[in-house]
Amino acid sequence: MAASFLKRKPKEPERPQRVEIPAVEADPELGLTGEQVHERLAGGWDNRPVEPPGATVQQIIVKNVCTYFNFLFFLLAGCVIAVRQWLNLTFLGPVFCNMFIGIVQDLRVKKKVDNLRIMSAPKCRAVRDGQIVQTEAAALVRDDIAVFGPGDQIPADAVVAAGECRVNEALVTGEADEIVKHPGDALLSGSFVVSGSCRARLTKVGADSFVSRLTIEARQTGSQPQSEMMRSLTSLIKWIGFLVIPLGVLMFIKEYHWIGRDAVTSVVSTVGSIVGMIPEGLYLLTSLALVASIIRLAGRRTLVHDMDCIETLARVDTLCVDKTGTITEPAMIVDDIVPLVPDRFCEDDIRSIMADYVSAMQSDNDTMIALKQYFDGTARRVAQQTLPFSSAKKYGGVQFHSDEVYLLGAPDILLASQPDAADALRQVEEFSAKGCRVLLLGLYEGGLNDDAPTAPLLPLSLVLLSNKIREAAPDTFAYFARQGVAVKVISGDNALTVSEVARRAGIEGAENYVDARTLQTENQLAQAAERCTVFGRVTPDQK
Repeated sequence: MAASFLKRKPKEPERPQRVEIPAVEADPELGLTGEQVHERLAGGWDNRPVEPPGATVQQIIVKNVCTYFNFLFFLLAGCVIAVRQWLNLTFLGPVFCNMFIGIVQDLRVKKKVDNLRIMSAPKCRAVRDGQIVQTEAAALVRDDIAVFGPGDQIPADAVVAAGECRVNEALVTGEADEIVKHPGDALLSGSFVVSGSCRARLTKVGADSFVSRLTIEARQTGSQPQSEMMRSLTSLIKWIGFLVIPLGVLMFIKEYHWIGRDAVTSVVSTVGSIVGMIPEGLYLLTSLALVASIIRLAGRRTLVHDMDCIETLARVDTLCVDKTGTITEPAMIVDDIVPLVPDRFCEDDIRSIMADYVSAMQSDNDTMIALKQYFDGTARRVAQQTLPFSSAKKYGGVQFHSDEVYLLGAPDILLASQPDAADALRQVEEFSAKGCRVLLLGLYEGGLNDDAPTAPLLPLSLVLLSNKIREAAPDTFAYFARQGVAVKVISGDNALTVSEVARRAGIEGAENYVDARTLQTENQLAQAAERCTVFGRVTPDQK
């Protein structure tokens, strides 16, 4: 069984030595020529990724063989072998079983992870010879013109050559803000395009890219610490090992000198006594228990990266979840619209405005996809300027004329500075209490920018959306409750809405909610974490 895992993978072709090739600024519409691409591939300027840190087969075997526990038993086995008493080596059975279980499990995980890495190899779009072609990220070269859209991950460091987009660099910088990128701005590899689209010139590829440098640095870090259970067990074995060595010497002296037995009998008797002092069966039973847990998790399509993580899972006492996609289905639907000034803007007017609005926006999030499906009328106007929705500011907007700007987003954000908003906010609370996600469409007298809307805004309509609660969600949360695991819901939606959804999903304490915008200090956040179950209006940075 283990032999199949020890088969060596085909050796990858070595990366060619880099040849100095002058950088070129290709036209965003034309890209590189086939000859230029071939020149850079041959010159070693491709985007072949740095192999992520991971144990090799040799390291896995060494990790499972070279342990203090095994060393102690191999030392005792050496004593028995020295006196040629081969039949008395049966105490090594549990030792080899424990090593075999650990090696096979680690190799199986390595094989699955390697396969996943191959299956998830990213595809990218590049402009070459004036045509947009799809290729693997590893086949991109320096100076390539890559095309990025919503949801795309940047495979190499680049500079925006044309277009405009919003990028989330949280995976590489820790900053969850969505950053607007204009022509000339840098794009970091590993970041994601949230909205908009652009064409970017690749400047640093392969080992030179930002994410590759992070990978190389990760290789310098030490190994993961052992779990509490295995660390305690190893510590017990070490202390026993320190004690049995002098005891073994005394027992041999007693057997050989005091009782007068021969050397062979004395060694075998001493080793047998020492083996009885070491709980080798405890190690084996622990490994068997962990393997049994892994098999059960595998039956539920869960990939376990390390046997020790089973213990970590057993120690979980708090689970933090999002609302959309976790408690509810990811797809949203529009339930209804509620005109707020029906004497001036009737339902047909609202539908017409929304049809123009959604036609100017890209389908870069679940909310906009739902809006486009519901407001599918013919657009009559072309937008002069758009402000894509972002989770940081909670609203977006479209400008059709200098005096016609519409904003769509969270009612409490858009109406925060409006003096006569009490009636609209009251209706928002009523629908939120029913579990609806509520958006406000308003006619704005200011311009489109990233600042909070402070100019006068006329509320035109409420747009009611909802997510269907996942079928398995109530049973899942009931299971966690029985296991004593507290569930915290962290969402960017209205706190009252999230609270109602959490209540319908069966989460205990869902009525204890808080608006995360009111948590300004670490002390307030710590108190809310103990007191509240639902956190609404959470910004990406707070998450």
